Amino acid sequence: MPSSFNVESADGYERLMGRWSKRLAPLLIDFAGLADGERVLDVGCGTGSLAFTLAERPGLKEIAAIDYSPVFVEAATRRNTDPRIAIRQADACALPFEDNRFDRAMSLLVLHFVPEAAKAVAEMARVVRPGGVVAATVWDHYGGMSGMRMMWDTVVMLDENALPLRRKYCFQPMMRPGEMKACFIDQGLADVGETSLLIRMDYLSFDDYWQPIAAGEGPLGRYVAGLGAGKREAVDAAMRAAYEAGEPDGPRSFASVAWACRGRVAGGG
Repeated sequence: MPSSFNVESADGYERLMGRWSKRLAPLLIDFAGLADGERVLDVGCGTGSLAFTLAERPGLKEIAAIDYSPVFVEAATRRNTDPRIAIRQADACALPFEDNRFDRAMSLLVLHFVPEAAKAVAEMARVVRPGGVVAATVWDHYGGMSGMRMMWDTVVMLDENALPLRRKYCFQPMMRPGEMKACFIDQGLADVGETSLLIRMDYLSFDDYWQPIAAGEGPLGRYVAGLGAGKREAVDAAMRAAYEAGEPDGPRSFASVAWACRGRVAGGG
């Protein structure tokens, strides 16, 4: 299975995560590095947060982007106005490019949804030239996503059936400290480094926070969509109380931390 992420709609994903991946993309690019004239691959482009941020660098020669979801590919293609960007449907574990094709390959918030994440890293390394860079980032669901953990921790107090879902959420691939670094090293990448990237998720109101989940987006959204009417009403009320925390509804800000890793393809200068 190339991806475990469920997509209801591109617009729904933008409200759930796309608006935040736009904030994270520049941090990943700075960590991975760029140089004029390079060819860059975006693995798991979603609605285009990384690809379109890369396109803000006029010196890049080419930006290729792939995603397994035709919903995302269609949405990103519709938005694209840059002739340097080429978007196509493909599997991160079987990239449709020849060896040594790119100078850098980057993956933004994707590897934790790829069951065979190590194979995806190996594929990224394969299509990058010797001396080029592979870089990726994933959320730290267990220790770094305060706003999302609040959702799961509230839900499991109401429904023990959510306990295994919370565990799966907290410990998806590449999320444990050092896990992504070890994977990069195992796939033969050199000079591997790992760090944390921080953004804040700023919401205007409870509805701004909860509506994408209530509409069925993402892993928690899929769970919520399957609840019966009574339990759904209880979850909605509990989530509102957790968000408001005794104060009137309104803006709230949550710190969100991602693991980031980069490595150099062996060979080259």
